[in-house]
Amino acid sequence: MKKFNIRKVLDGLTAASSSSSATAQPGTPRENDVVQETLQSEHFQLCKTVRHGFPYQPSSMAFDPVQKILAIGTQTGALRLFGRAGVECYCQHESNAAVIQLQFLINEGALVSALADDSIHLWNLRQKIPAILHSLKFNRERITYCHLPFQSKWLYIGTERGNIHIVNVESFTLSGYVIMWNKAIELSTKTHPGPVVHISDNPMDEGKLLIGFESGIVVLWDLKCKKADYRYNYDEAIHSVAWHHEGKQFVCSHSDGTLTTWNVRTPAKPAQIITPHGKQPKDGKKPEPCKPILKVEYKTTRAGDPFMVLSGGLSYDTVGRRACLTVMHGKSTAVLEMDYPIVDFLTLCETPYPNDFQEPYAVVVLLEKDLVVIDLGQIGYPIFENPYPLTIHESPVTCCEYFADCPAELIPALYSVGCRQKRQGYSKKEWPISGGNWGQGTQSYPEIIITGHADGSIKFWDASALMLQVLYKLKTAKVFERARGKEEKPNTDIVDEDPFAIQTLSWCPESRMLCVAGVSAHVIVYRFSKQEITTEVVQLLEVRMQCEFSEVDSPDPGGEQTPTLPTPGASSSPQESELPTQPSTGSNSSDGPRDNIPCLQVRSSPLKQSPGNQVELVIQLVWVSGEPPQQITSLAINSSYGLVVFGNSNGLAVVDYLQKTLLFNMGTSELYSPSDPYQRQPRSPRKAKPSGATCDPNDGSNASEDRCRSPTSAKMSRKISSSSEQKTDLEKGGFQRRRIQTCKKQLCCVKRTATARMNLKEDLCRTKSDPIFYARDNSFTRSRSSSVASIDRESREAISSFHFCESFPRKTDSLVSPCLLVGTTHGSVMMVALNLPPSGDQRLQQPVGIASCGTLVKLKGGILTMALLDATGTLLPPFFEQWYDPNASDEEKEKSRKRRSASPPSSQESQDTHFAILCSEKQAKVVALPSQTRIYKHSITETSFVLRADVVQMAGANCITCFCANGHIMTLSLPSLRPLLDVNYLPLTDMRIARTFCFSNLGQALYLTSPTEIQRITYSQETCDNLQEMLSELFTPVETPEAPNRGFFKGLFGGGAQSLDREDLFGETAAGKASRSLAQHIPGPGNMEGMKGAASGVVGELARARIALDERGQKLGELEERTAAMMASAESFSKHAHDMMLKYKDKKWYQL
Repeated sequence: MKKFNIRKVLDGLTAASSSSSATAQPGTPRENDVVQETLQSEHFQLCKTVRHGFPYQPSSMAFDPVQKILAIGTQTGALRLFGRAGVECYCQHESNAAVIQLQFLINEGALVSALADDSIHLWNLRQKIPAILHSLKFNRERITYCHLPFQSKWLYIGTERGNIHIVNVESFTLSGYVIMWNKAIELSTKTHPGPVVHISDNPMDEGKLLIGFESGIVVLWDLKCKKADYRYNYDEAIHSVAWHHEGKQFVCSHSDGTLTTWNVRTPAKPAQIITPHGKQPKDGKKPEPCKPILKVEYKTTRAGDPFMVLSGGLSYDTVGRRACLTVMHGKSTAVLEMDYPIVDFLTLCETPYPNDFQEPYAVVVLLEKDLVVIDLGQIGYPIFENPYPLTIHESPVTCCEYFADCPAELIPALYSVGCRQKRQGYSKKEWPISGGNWGQGTQSYPEIIITGHADGSIKFWDASALMLQVLYKLKTAKVFERARGKEEKPNTDIVDEDPFAIQTLSWCPESRMLCVAGVSAHVIVYRFSKQEITTEVVQLLEVRMQCEFSEVDSPDPGGEQTPTLPTPGASSSPQESELPTQPSTGSNSSDGPRDNIPCLQVRSSPLKQSPGNQVELVIQLVWVSGEPPQQITSLAINSSYGLVVFGNSNGLAVVDYLQKTLLFNMGTSELYSPSDPYQRQPRSPRKAKPSGATCDPNDGSNASEDRCRSPTSAKMSRKISSSSEQKTDLEKGGFQRRRIQTCKKQLCCVKRTATARMNLKEDLCRTKSDPIFYARDNSFTRSRSSSVASIDRESREAISSFHFCESFPRKTDSLVSPCLLVGTTHGSVMMVALNLPPSGDQRLQQPVGIASCGTLVKLKGGILTMALLDATGTLLPPFFEQWYDPNASDEEKEKSRKRRSASPPSSQESQDTHFAILCSEKQAKVVALPSQTRIYKHSITETSFVLRADVVQMAGANCITCFCANGHIMTLSLPSLRPLLDVNYLPLTDMRIARTFCFSNLGQALYLTSPTEIQRITYSQETCDNLQEMLSELFTPVETPEAPNRGFFKGLFGGGAQSLDREDLFGETAAGKASRSLAQHIPGPGNMEGMKGAASGVVGELARARIALDERGQKLGELEERTAAMMASAESFSKHAHDMMLKYKDKKWYQL
């Protein structure tokens, strides 16, 4: 067990230490200074848990009608399986080839997948993590279609050459039985029929196989006689074929938008030709051709007309019309428009037997970006309410945050306000995809995921127990006026599209205060209320942040370039220098540059706010002398102090959202103290021209007062134009290099700073990623302004992170007080002291004092996260105010309002009692407070850089978690910074991962693995050990429905469905062996594991025994029917024989 000294032990010693490992300064430990670290490497293990969201780029679909499980394959080789709400599973083919078709072994817990690389795979679904049992790779022919008959072990595979091969799914070996294309078509045919596009057996005769070729030829093949019984020819190409359940008719869909119905015994011409969406000419001519009907399904009902469901087939004059699904039932035709193109659809039926009345009840429609299930049993065909979290990508995700172990009452509160947002008009029936069972894990703490989107919306998700369910959706764009047309679009935008997109957010779960920053340099503060209100005028605060460039080449600590900072006792009150209230009189004429104009216009009409997050204050940065406001790179809110702080490349600003005033507006360079060795003076080849009212921090004693200006009016709407030309070395360039940097509960987009960083880092920031994902490097940071020289742009320093805490702002302090840690992209960490008035009415009337205390420490690389530990190694979270409903009565407010402290204030003067945990892109440091001496340092990476770092709670202790650009995930102990975990998990291939990766408490993390999917992982050994129990179960023992009763006479005289012993036809004895060069058998990685997994456990044993009994009972039932038929036949024969005997008993031979 690691022990370390937390005393102030660095006095008189050198600070040199090895950068390759965590180092501590020697000292004399005392009993009360020793803290024990309980976290060890054994507590950590990294593994994926679950994947949520819509399958990215879907390509195929299948459904098990008995198990009621849906499988979706994608173009990247992924498989997603869905059961009841909360039952999801993800698995991946190693080749990453597109999944072209899926076939369930119905009610057997297995799935066959066919891939675009001409391989087929057998998946075992009887284990919680499905695995491949067998694979077969075709070498000489390309797979185009697969068909697996119900309760058969022989899989038909059609190829591009027009041949059909047969595979035994139990052993995954090829049969010697092959249907060659030249044997199937007529000898007189001179052209190749094309690839096989359809295979199915006659529902009433398993010995007859229907083969559809792309050219329009359909062949009914006799498997026993090995010849074609009938051939059906049509001029148009075939896309799909569907049988009538009686096996006497089938329907084909064609490329000209027609449906042809054929009688099996009449191959000369179709019995019927219809064009569902074609215009019927009055003169009786052939209808105009339409778009291809890509798929048709023909389903019958006992009590009414059959259903014919088809996709495509619209007329060509419907340009721009959305994709449609057509449902034809009797004389009625319903055309259902879809939001996205249709990939595939399946009709769900009551029976799995193809030779019985199908009784369809729903249609599952797989779209490019959605999954829709239509109820066929209700008038108007309403859709079912989808219980899966498939709307993550409803608008592209721009930022993401993860909160584990939240307050217990938070999820019910969010659900109660979110349930009112649900749409109406859904089907009243239960969701039909209802297979599988939930996991039985013991993980029960509340988890919440927050996603910010490009349209300005924010979604709160319940992520508890490895599930995901949307709780509540907030639309931030409602605060602003919307331009109705392109001509109305204001030219003050700093982004070309999505001006409301969320860039970063800060949320306090305890107080439910939410602060959001958007790409248009705006910040919105929200309070949570359970009551609906109407805000007459939205309260607005305009802030003017400007760079003033210096022409000197080096800093002059004694000159006028050094800002005069407030003394510890000085107050930076906005009330001490009152200004008359006036709206911002911005200039946007063509005669001069734009000035004092925000990027978005706040709505002037009353705003109706539903229960949930309600707008408290809107803060907007304004244009300054023709230069657009810089986008906000870091953000934090503290409910206990009533403060919001945000920073960008110009500096930082502190806003009191209770008094609706700007308290502090200072450039980055001015945060350094006059004698600060880390001070950086701005350099620029040009000097910005001051415009409008500005505040110069060098104006002597009135610096702090002039810096913060506020109105004196008590109107409901306060519109404040606070201007300040600050000295800093950052200004927006035409093409900035940005990336995500974070602290525990906020997301920051920060600039790169070093010019000589590795090429990967430059590519990471400069390369545009997937167009669906809105990369901040492109869409979010395109500026219409000019830029300074690139060499100047590289040297700028921006604010990268904040952390509110109660500690010792200065070395001389003996009592803790509220303060703010500020981190920059150049690795500087600075202290800002906060002087808060007493709570109650005084807090709303007296000003908040703010003073910069200079630099605390310097690290390599930009600061990512900061935290505070006490003398016992316990994490000290920021203070917060317990949530209260702002619209409730005053008595209820007073009961619920209370300031929650992390720890009692300390007054020990003889030793350090706090430790600041600081982590940057390159290293981590632990600094003792108030002495401000470094205790530990650890170099995280030399060749790469950290993208995300968080201080999290884990197994009752604390640690730092890091995700590097080279794919490594690492954890460091606190406070000694011992490496506990280092795994090369995910090489960074997409900026989306870098921008959305976030850690949370209790060993949880997530990232956006595709534009539509969230991947959750764990780095906790305990969670990994319990993962099997926590995961949902796909396969459950279900009794197979009884086969349709054939009746006595059909059984006696050979009517009804004809069975076929395929073993006699396709087995090695009858058909011989297939060519070895045709396909290669590959044992799957899950072969033995899958067998063991299925064989282990009481559930597996019971399931297999139950299925064996079902199969045995079914065979016994069939045997009983045959025996009864034979007995009846024997009795009939015996009676006839007895009658004959009586008739001829007494006759002589010559009388016969």
